[in-house]
Amino acid sequence: MDSASPRRDFIKTAAGMGLLILHPRVVRGSQANSALSVGLIGCGNRGMYVSGIFAKNEFAKVTHVCDIYPDRIEAATGAYSGAKTFTNYQELLESPVDAVLIATPAFLHPEHFEAAVNARKHIFMEKPAAVDAAGCARVLRAARRADPSKRITVDFQQRYGKDYRRAYEVVRSGELGAIKMIRAAWLGSGPGIKTGHPADQERIRNWFFYRELSGDIIIEQDCHNLDVVHWFCGKIPVKAAGYGSRQSRMYGDVFDTVSVSFQFDDGRILSYSANQLRTPGFSDISETFMCEKGAVNVSRKGYTLWREKGAPEVVETKYDITMDAVNEFIEGARTGKIENAGIHAAESTLMAVMALEACVTGKEKTIGEVRRG
Repeated sequence: MDSASPRRDFIKTAAGMGLLILHPRVVRGSQANSALSVGLIGCGNRGMYVSGIFAKNEFAKVTHVCDIYPDRIEAATGAYSGAKTFTNYQELLESPVDAVLIATPAFLHPEHFEAAVNARKHIFMEKPAAVDAAGCARVLRAARRADPSKRITVDFQQRYGKDYRRAYEVVRSGELGAIKMIRAAWLGSGPGIKTGHPADQERIRNWFFYRELSGDIIIEQDCHNLDVVHWFCGKIPVKAAGYGSRQSRMYGDVFDTVSVSFQFDDGRILSYSANQLRTPGFSDISETFMCEKGAVNVSRKGYTLWREKGAPEVVETKYDITMDAVNEFIEGARTGKIENAGIHAAESTLMAVMALEACVTGKEKTIGEVRRG
C-alpha cells in the first residue's frame, strides 16, 4: 500500500469541502499556539452577538472595535475591556489585528470586504455578500484575488452546522437518489424598529427596512435558504418569477410577503415563500429536498429524513449553529485550514438578487440578465 495515499485522500476530501490546508507558519500572525486577535467592524446587535461568540473561544480575543456611533462604541468597549476603538474602518484595517468580523449594514459589505482583502486579513463577514448585482460582482472579484493564506468565511451558518452537514452528506451521497424538487421557506416575524436616535441617523440605524440598504427581505434574510439550496444542489437556478407584497408593514419600503418560483438549467423547480408577519406560535424556516427515494427537511432546529422503508429519522439541533461557523473559522485561521467562502456567497446572493428583481418588476428574470445588470 502506498504510504502517501491516506494523505492524498485527506487532501482530496478537504478540497471537496472547499478547504485548502496550509502549514500554520504560512498563516501570518496566526500560530497554532496563540490566540487570534479580532477586530469588530460594526458594533450593532448582530456584531455584538457574533463577536461575543468569538470572545468565548479561548483561541480568540476581540482587541479592536469600530463603529460610527458613540453609543455603539461604548457598548463594545463595555464588553471588550481594553479594546482599541476606531470610527474609521480603514484605520482598524491598518492595525496589526489578525482577523476582522464585518457586521455592518448589508449595502456596505462589498466595500468593507474588498478593503479587508486588500489589507490581507482573515475575514468573517455577515451575509449577504451585497444588495445588488454590482456589489456581488465586486465581492467576487475581491475574493478571487484574495491572499490564499487567509481564511474567508461568510456567515451562512447552515454550511457549518453539524446536523446540516449530516443532512447534506446523505443527500449528496446518492442514498436518496437525485433531487427532483425543492421547497424552502422563511415564514416568521421580522426585526423590531429602532428608536431614540437623531433623525439624521434614521436610515442607517434602521437600514434593514430600506431596500437600497438591505436588499429587501429576499436578499438580507432569505439568502440563508437560497444558499442552502445552492449548497445542496451544487449550483444556482437560471431563472425566477415571483411576487412581493406589503400586507401589514407600514414602515420603510421593503416587502413583508414574498413568493418566488425558481427553475434550474435541468428543469428542476424550487418553490420559495417568505414573510415577516406576526403569526404567534407558528414559523417555518427550513428547506425540503424531495428525491427519487426519499426526502429530507432540514432547518436550524435539526432535520427529518424519510427513506423508502422504516420510520423517519429525526435529529434535533439544540444550540445556535453560528457557534459552529465561528469556531471553525477561528480554528482554520489559526491552523491553516483555509476556505474562500466569498465566491459561493456572492453566487448565493446573486440568486437572491434575481428573485428580488423578479418580484419588483413582476417579470421573469434570468441569471444572465442579472449578471449583465
